[in-house]
Amino acid sequence: MCEKIQKVNSWLGAVFGDQPVPHFEVNTRTVDVLYQLARSSEARCGEAALLTEDLKQKASEYQSEGAHYRDVLLQGLGLSCASLSKPADDYLSALVDTAMVLGVRDTSLGSFMPAMNHLTNSLLEEEKSNRRLERELVALRNRLGATMVLRSSLQEDINKTVTSQSVESAKAEERMLNMDFVTAKAKELSSRRERAEAQLVSRNMDKSLTHQAIVQLSEEVAVLKQEIIPLKKKLEPYMDLSPSPSLAKVKIEEAKRELVSI
Repeated sequence: MCEKIQKVNSWLGAVFGDQPVPHFEVNTRTVDVLYQLARSSEARCGEAALLTEDLKQKASEYQSEGAHYRDVLLQGLGLSCASLSKPADDYLSALVDTAMVLGVRDTSLGSFMPAMNHLTNSLLEEEKSNRRLERELVALRNRLGATMVLRSSLQEDINKTVTSQSVESAKAEERMLNMDFVTAKAKELSSRRERAEAQLVSRNMDKSLTHQAIVQLSEEVAVLKQEIIPLKKKLEPYMDLSPSPSLAKVKIEEAKRELVSI
């Protein structure tokens, strides 16, 4: 922990220089975070230093090669930068700019051709990638159109469902109101019937005239009607016979006895 704090303080002092280091809360998490930042910063600074040294070395090599080529041109051909014409100087500058753009070491044909081939291949790959992206974009647009159509259809269905639900809700509310009204009316009628029956009982009315007695009597009459049906079927063969008073009396007496027994 102490070693990390010393490392962090040293790094902060180097970062802020003459300026005072801002105050921060010293705890395990803060020290760990700053320690990782210090290590990352030192690693990047080391890499930057190595890259700078490499660039300086390459610059020195390029300067040496330039001086060598300048001496060769000057001593072998008697050419110098001052003796070149304006078009030649422009061509030379364009050649140098092209070499820098292509990232080649020199301006020889052996360096330019691989660089041009690499650049051509890269261009073809980019064109292929662009065509693939265009196809994907067309497919995405088609899917987006289908999605928008589906969304519109779903929104229409939702609107219809909401409208239907509102109508059903209104109908359900109306049915509830009607049910409440019917229930209240039934209670009122039942209460009125009970009061009327109580009044009739208080007036010593015959119980056979009450609603319950009448209903029970109606049920008994329905049962008797069902029991009489077989007797009617038995009498059907005798309906077409000529009237015989004595036989009719006998049949009537038998029917009366059967009715009495029932």
